[in-house]
Amino acid sequence: MSATVAPLAGRPPRLPAPRRRFRPVYQIVEIVGCLLILIWTLLPIYSMIQVALQSNGDVFSSTLWPAHPTLGAFWTVLTEGYWYVSHFWLEIGNNLFIGVTTVVLTLLIGSLTSFVIGRMHFRQAWLVSSAALFTYVIPASFLAIPLYLIMRVYGLYDHLWAVTMVEVTIATPYAIFIFQQYGASIPIELDESARIDGASPLVIYYRIYLPLMAPALVAVGTYALLLAWNEYLYLFLLLSSPNTLTVPVALSQFLNSDQAPWNIMMATAVLYALPPIAIYYAFRKHMSAGLTMGGVKG
Repeated sequence: MSATVAPLAGRPPRLPAPRRRFRPVYQIVEIVGCLLILIWTLLPIYSMIQVALQSNGDVFSSTLWPAHPTLGAFWTVLTEGYWYVSHFWLEIGNNLFIGVTTVVLTLLIGSLTSFVIGRMHFRQAWLVSSAALFTYVIPASFLAIPLYLIMRVYGLYDHLWAVTMVEVTIATPYAIFIFQQYGASIPIELDESARIDGASPLVIYYRIYLPLMAPALVAVGTYALLLAWNEYLYLFLLLSSPNTLTVPVALSQFLNSDQAPWNIMMATAVLYALPPIAIYYAFRKHMSAGLTMGGVKG
């Protein structure tokens, strides 16, 4: 009979001989695969920056880097020196308004709903959360025409609040799901102790629930902001006047010209992409904590 010898304590188990033999090959394949994915991901960004640094904006240039790179296109956008970008800062302001209002309403509705469902023993609570997630069964593009007609009927067409309401409708079910999962990790005994001391549900929500939900709030808030910031379809359908246009819709107008200034267009796209990149890297640690805390229960 053959006996199995356990590995010594503190020493990792040795791999079988075939696996040890091919381990360098596996590592090389992993490195090459990661490099290919990285190149594939960064190539569009590199092309944007390359075109933005050109003086003539030739998007079909065969050179890997402009012979005489210049920041003139970025300066033109920042100073609104070209008629395509004459309302750039107003459009950025419209984007910020939609993004901030979407974040505030999504966090408010999602946190209140999850608090009522998870902490106040709401009957048939699963119906509420399931009905909210059921909205994701229908693609958002299929709801474009119905939502367009609804905004027309209620007089909200060509108002920034129309897009905000649409984005909140899309983001709130996800927020409720994340808040429910995260809220389950908060001990219910904290609520019971507060009730014994005479705290009302609103005080418990504001003084106990929200502070402990901070990582989840940051994660969902960042998601809602990026969702609203990257929106195009509903911006195109629901906004039309120059005072309500946003940067994504304004960028599409570049294609209406026979000789589109590609360098200015790419410079605008690069500048527009900087805020979400900065926000993501500023809160990525909180996003990871907020999205994974409720997934593991002891």
